[in-house]
Amino acid sequence: MKKVYLVGAGPGDLDLITVKGLKAIQKADVILYDRLINQELLDEAKEHAQLIYCGKKPDNHSLKQEEINELLCRFALQGKIVTRLKGGDPFVFGRGGEEAEALVDHNIPFEIVPGITAGIAAPAYAGIPVTHRDYSSSVAFISGVSKVGVDQDEYWEHVVKSMDTLCIYMGVSKLPEICGRLMRHGLKPTTPIALIEWGTTERQRTVTGTLEDIIRNAKDFENPSMIVVGEVVRLRDKLQWYEQLQDEQQFQLAAHVG
Repeated sequence: MKKVYLVGAGPGDLDLITVKGLKAIQKADVILYDRLINQELLDEAKEHAQLIYCGKKPDNHSLKQEEINELLCRFALQGKIVTRLKGGDPFVFGRGGEEAEALVDHNIPFEIVPGITAGIAAPAYAGIPVTHRDYSSSVAFISGVSKVGVDQDEYWEHVVKSMDTLCIYMGVSKLPEICGRLMRHGLKPTTPIALIEWGTTERQRTVTGTLEDIIRNAKDFENPSMIVVGEVVRLRDKLQWYEQLQDEQQFQLAAHVG
């Protein structure tokens, strides 16, 4: 029976896949997967499942979105169970909505399997709660890459005035521009900001600073990195736990080897 599952694989930590997402991987005849998923998830696929890489790097897409949509429909119309495995959540900057529209247009049944998005998970692993009674009662997930034709000043003024915490996806390459716009539209230069690279994975790194000095502090940070702006960043010094866990695991490993 034909069906497509649009599955959020989570932010990188293997254990953060949902039970429903894992089942969708295990039952699939075809899996179309993205660059930022944990590759170990593919070990859960059936022995003869077809695995197709659809990863995207900035300015370097292995397949265009239209081609991915076409593949989803083609395999499903062949009567196969198809799982589209996407990093984070399929409906949070994952183009899952576009893929779902294509399936509807072809009368193909589908399910959305939400995943843990990096905008929540990466800050959590860095010890930064995106909301807190004393610091933030609102949070916005925004893209650092704006749609062509959008009035940039109007957009950033709205963002600054309406939200306490900003979680910015795909913004590392535009960090100087983003910091400049945030300050120009009302945020103080001393506003705390953090960058979390490869959040929730063994490669995670975090740097904190202010809007006026973060560019210097984070000059070697690259994609994928989550940018968090707001007073909640101040809690990292007190709440960071993931680095301590990694240090403990490395110590235990060294002691075992010794």
